[in-house]
Amino acid sequence: MNDELTRVDIEKMKAELEDRRLNIRPKIMEDVKTARAFGDLSENYEYKAAKEAQRRNDSRMRYLEKMIATAKVIDVQEASADTVGLFSKVTLFNEKLGKEQVIRIVTTLRQDALKGLISKESPVAKALMGHKVGERVEIAVSPDMKYTVEIRGVEPGEDDASIEISSF
Repeated sequence: MNDELTRVDIEKMKAELEDRRLNIRPKIMEDVKTARAFGDLSENYEYKAAKEAQRRNDSRMRYLEKMIATAKVIDVQEASADTVGLFSKVTLFNEKLGKEQVIRIVTTLRQDALKGLISKESPVAKALMGHKVGERVEIAVSPDMKYTVEIRGVEPGEDDASIEISSF
């Protein structure tokens, strides 16, 4: 299954990949070369750290290349002012907890639950998409766990590139 990403997601990944190839990788290679010159590699922490940084960078580059090659590019459609869509900022009232929370629905590549950025592939976003202000929506996290939220507000959003892509 291909990840559904926007053109902005793809451009952000291409920019990161280029930075890693042209800037980060040469610096890491120089660090490896410098650390290797320190001598005995079996007890050379600098060398081990530089090699680990090289592996992490190479792994991230492979990940970005794969994501770019396999992504399904989607167009972001304008959502109406009171309907939940991609990049909408949604104010919810969780009836079970008695609390209000604000989330923003984003592509999987930009999710960060701690910042309220929820993937469009998540159970929460899937349940909310297309619903309007004032509606009560049941969210099924698993077959055994469900809860109801009331949509109290929707601010339409756009793919403005202000949300960073996540690292792993």
